[in-house]
Amino acid sequence: MTLRPLSTELAEKARLELNEDPNRINDDLQHIKDWLAKQPHLRARTDDQWLIAFLRGCKFSLERTKEKIDLYYSVRNTAPDFFRIKHTDPLFNEILDLGSTVVLPKLASPDAPRVTIIRPGQYDADKYPIADVLSILLMDDDNMVVAGNQFILDLDKVTMSHFLQMTPMTMKKMVVASQDALPLRMKGTHYLNTPAGFETVFNAMKSLLNTKNQSRLYVHNKNYEDMYKYVPKEILPSEYGGNGGTVKEITDYWKKKVEEYSDFLEADYQYGTDETKRLGKPKTAENMFGLEGSFRQLNFD
Repeated sequence: MTLRPLSTELAEKARLELNEDPNRINDDLQHIKDWLAKQPHLRARTDDQWLIAFLRGCKFSLERTKEKIDLYYSVRNTAPDFFRIKHTDPLFNEILDLGSTVVLPKLASPDAPRVTIIRPGQYDADKYPIADVLSILLMDDDNMVVAGNQFILDLDKVTMSHFLQMTPMTMKKMVVASQDALPLRMKGTHYLNTPAGFETVFNAMKSLLNTKNQSRLYVHNKNYEDMYKYVPKEILPSEYGGNGGTVKEITDYWKKKVEEYSDFLEADYQYGTDETKRLGKPKTAENMFGLEGSFRQLNFD
């Protein structure tokens, strides 16, 4: 498989920030493939474009790349609730239509991070964000892989039912999946329209993050002007004061993108781990997401 060439701007960022050396890429990819072939417990994608996302996310450290790939597929196995909605499920399009996950097509600059708006208040508390969209981005979006991702978490219309969903175990799974298992460069999370009860969940989640990601949390509440200092106004949807299209227009774009990637997504469901074949101690939900100390229960005032 031929790798998609990076733009001039992203190639330079990859060289300076990710240690990417075009002369070494083929050898690095082959090294990872050879390693995967020797892991009896792993059923993993071996597409070059998929694997280079992990190499870039690990700044081309081969050992870190192996660890992250293993962890990524282990999370899929031990936290299936995060991957339960298939793109063929009517619920998938229903959630897309609600605009609960909005990946902005516009960029602040050619080498800028991708921006994603998450709006949990747009869906019922018993429905979840769509992991398949993120899989598409890892294959399709060089800006997200090389430059990173910024998140806007808009908590408008979030209810106590949503907060009660945020059990310690759920939060631990979210952090392991997003911070540790995915090859993402987290460039900041911005919170808007924070309701009563937010601080309890925010502090609990923050305690699970590493120091770097803790320093990249920004609470703007209803101060959109403050957020514009970090996320340029012009790339945002019109609902957020920008001219990047409406949420519906962006959602329609993503519905078409999911259709284009239908075969890829269908094949993706076969991958994961078989812990009975792992050389060494099997990974379970308990030893991956186990909780200690006083964090076992959250109290909402």
